[in-house]
Amino acid sequence: MRDFRDAKAMAHTLRESLTAKSITLTHSESLELIAKVLGFRDWHVLLANIQAQNKRADEGISHATASSTSLRREMAVDAATLDGYVGFYRPDHEAVFTVTREANQLITRLTGQRSLPLFAQSSTEFFAKVVDAQISFIADAAGRATSLVLHQNGKDYPMKRIDAATAQSIESRTAERVKDQVANPQSEPALRRLIAGIASGKPDYAEMSTTLADATRQQLPNLQAGHQELGAIKSIEFLGVSRQGEDAYTVRHDNGASHWKIALDSRGKISSAWVTQGP
Repeated sequence: MRDFRDAKAMAHTLRESLTAKSITLTHSESLELIAKVLGFRDWHVLLANIQAQNKRADEGISHATASSTSLRREMAVDAATLDGYVGFYRPDHEAVFTVTREANQLITRLTGQRSLPLFAQSSTEFFAKVVDAQISFIADAAGRATSLVLHQNGKDYPMKRIDAATAQSIESRTAERVKDQVANPQSEPALRRLIAGIASGKPDYAEMSTTLADATRQQLPNLQAGHQELGAIKSIEFLGVSRQGEDAYTVRHDNGASHWKIALDSRGKISSAWVTQGP
């Protein structure tokens, strides 16, 4: 079986095979299918993993998910140190990253997602086994974490500590949005501007969070190619609010469809945006 870094070649082979059977797929559709076959949410997530692997391969470090996890050595960290990391942290988007302790293990949970146990590889560095993700805690002189950095899919996501009241307020607002299933009135106009910017190759980075802007810059060539192939927008349909509080939309284009999840922060900036292409 081919290495998943040959994904583009696999997509090309898939298109040729289906064309021979009178089944037509666009280049973007074949990439999305290959990404899902390889266990990734969409092509952009697969691309991030490919880029991360290539970077670490250049540095002489193996980054195969299964082997990298198995090569990490677990170590015991005392409860007092772990307690310094327990608390609430805020990513760019309207969510809470909660860290708790059960016995001698840290447990994490992002708003709307399931809990994940962490395993220590040093007194400040932890990793998950269920997904390929690592967390670094930044602590003050007293050992209390003031922030953390989530390392996943070749990217770094810094999060600052917030107090319990702020965390509860965010969680309550998200729960209310999920219950009501009403779109943020600013999200569709923001989505239209984002798609237009990507298609033109000139997205408005000032309208995005720092993390999203960095990710968009990195992925822009592939994003632009995909949206140019899809063509102009014909319609946008609101589908609902995700468990993470993101507005979900299906966008119909001249040559296909794209499916989006988008969230805005309290300043009206786009804090997160996810896209897949499909029917």
